[in-house]
Amino acid sequence: MKTRTLLLSGVAGIGFLFANSVSAHTFGAHGAGFGEGLAHPLLGIDHLLAMIAVGFWAAQLGGKALWQVPLAFVAMMAGGALIANIGIDASLVEAMIAASVIFLGLMIAGSIKLPPSVSVIVVSAFALFHGYAHGLEMPQAGAPLAYGAGFVLATGCLHLIGVGLGISASRMRILTRVGGAAIAATGLYLLVGA
Repeated sequence: MKTRTLLLSGVAGIGFLFANSVSAHTFGAHGAGFGEGLAHPLLGIDHLLAMIAVGFWAAQLGGKALWQVPLAFVAMMAGGALIANIGIDASLVEAMIAASVIFLGLMIAGSIKLPPSVSVIVVSAFALFHGYAHGLEMPQAGAPLAYGAGFVLATGCLHLIGVGLGISASRMRILTRVGGAAIAATGLYLLVGA
């Protein structure tokens, strides 16, 4: 169990090293393909924290939510990317992304278990905004489908890291509370700056 925890923590730490920007959607995606799409969720602390937090919270929820919540996020995120590509305007994207980080951090810190259906709906709503932000860069990408496949795969991997961390931290309530509070505080910082 300790080896798995260290491995998951190391992978998460590597992701944080690449989080050199508050917003993942600040770099140009001109000519981008699969590799750039794969890196995209890792380059902004907002997306990185939200996607890991989705998996962590799903682990706290347990049962069917363990797979339903992350799967709903990925599916709705892809939908949000498509919405961005067909030109539908979504206002307050950055604020909603920051709100998702706050919400997820609070759910983790408080070990709050909503019914699975409610959890799926809430996470899906936030995922639309994350997807919209990713999708804004897709028209600039040299290979938009490859770019999209990259950010979908990265999101799934971040969810799995979160699930692993959530399962590993299930016995460490104080660490879970502090980590969730730190995620929420980061989201608040992002919201104030949005």
